[in-house]
Amino acid sequence: MSWRKIAMKFPGTCVVCNQKIEANETGLWAKGLGVKHERCASTEVKELKCIVCGGQAGCPQCEFQDDCDRDLVSGLCICKKCGDSKDSFVLYQGAVKNNFALLSTKQ
Repeated sequence: MSWRKIAMKFPGTCVVCNQKIEANETGLWAKGLGVKHERCASTEVKELKCIVCGGQAGCPQCEFQDDCDRDLVSGLCICKKCGDSKDSFVLYQGAVKNNFALLSTKQ
């Protein structure tokens, strides 16, 4: 996914610093990711991996984005696609057991 330089037609919120980007200001935009300031281009959003599928967890769109410290959280995140699947809890349990044997308890 590449970021494109655009002149903002509407105000937006930077996915890196969460500050407002005003209309007519130059920003960087990527489909499905959002916008960011040019000055924030070097400060990338750390993207966690989904424990189930290994893909990107979707941090910029996560409902907990404002409260999450991605440097401190573990690899227990799940992406929206896996979270919305029919057997998401069973898939999540299996992934945790496979990735963190210490957490697996015998019943």
